[in-house]
Amino acid sequence: MKLREGTLPAHLAVISANIIFGATFSVVKLITPSLIAPLSLNVVRIVISVALFWSLLLFNPSKPGIQRSDLLRFLICAVTGVAINQIFYIKGISLTTPIHGALLMLGTPIMITFIAAWLLKEKLTPTKLTGLLLGITGAAVLVLQRTGSSESKNMLLGDLLIILNAASYAFYLVLVKPLMERYSPVEVIRWVCTFGAFIIVPVGWNDFTQTNWQAFTPQAWAALAFVVVGATFLAYLFNIYGVHRLGASVTGAYIYSQPLFAAAISMIFTGETLTGAKVLSAVLIFAGVYLSTFQQTSGSSDSQKTKNG
Repeated sequence: MKLREGTLPAHLAVISANIIFGATFSVVKLITPSLIAPLSLNVVRIVISVALFWSLLLFNPSKPGIQRSDLLRFLICAVTGVAINQIFYIKGISLTTPIHGALLMLGTPIMITFIAAWLLKEKLTPTKLTGLLLGITGAAVLVLQRTGSSESKNMLLGDLLIILNAASYAFYLVLVKPLMERYSPVEVIRWVCTFGAFIIVPVGWNDFTQTNWQAFTPQAWAALAFVVVGATFLAYLFNIYGVHRLGASVTGAYIYSQPLFAAAISMIFTGETLTGAKVLSAVLIFAGVYLSTFQQTSGSSDSQKTKNG
């Protein structure tokens, strides 16, 4: 692929964002639930992120405000894209494995296709339906490969939470498109995170007050900083920069590198193994994503290919 002149920094930024997202699946497990409860981690993550997003006004002053007619959509986006997304994401990662989580998150583009067909009346084709079937089959191979033990039941719950997180974020990506057309991406994320904080903080406050911060080692503090600043703030900015310079489709295509980064990092640092079932599920999910998204010939939306964490 030949790079357009001057776009190399944008490509590097987007690759960096996806390396960060891929590493997050392993880094989160270093601190939760052993040192900090998932809900408590969400409180730290959203409060610091909101503060950082608002601090950007110091470098690019503008009049922060939203139209009253958009308030309800912002609130719904806060619920789907921040509250449900972050709560289920962190809790799910704490219970399942990094490779499981990364592969299941690839279900987001598939879900977007069908949510858009439902809400936006976009046409469904036999190819897209085949993609959905392959994606579901791949997810089932992952979710159902272990049964019986307590550890397996926790992993099953974690996998299901990751799937629900992906579904919630898919709704968010469809619903947020009109807002992205009227406001800058940074402004949308700033307000969505702000509204989301009013849900996450009350839900996780009790766990937050019970966190034993004295038990944190320098490694744990570094992991916390990585999740809060790296995966929540910097990675979002890198992706926004990528969307601005490369477009949403090119930026979003990098999401498919996340399982590769997540698998490599997990195998090196946590000792997770790459089994035949995981490889099979990866092939099925990638095929499903390809058929349901890349094979769209018309009416496709750039907003369908952006990513969370």
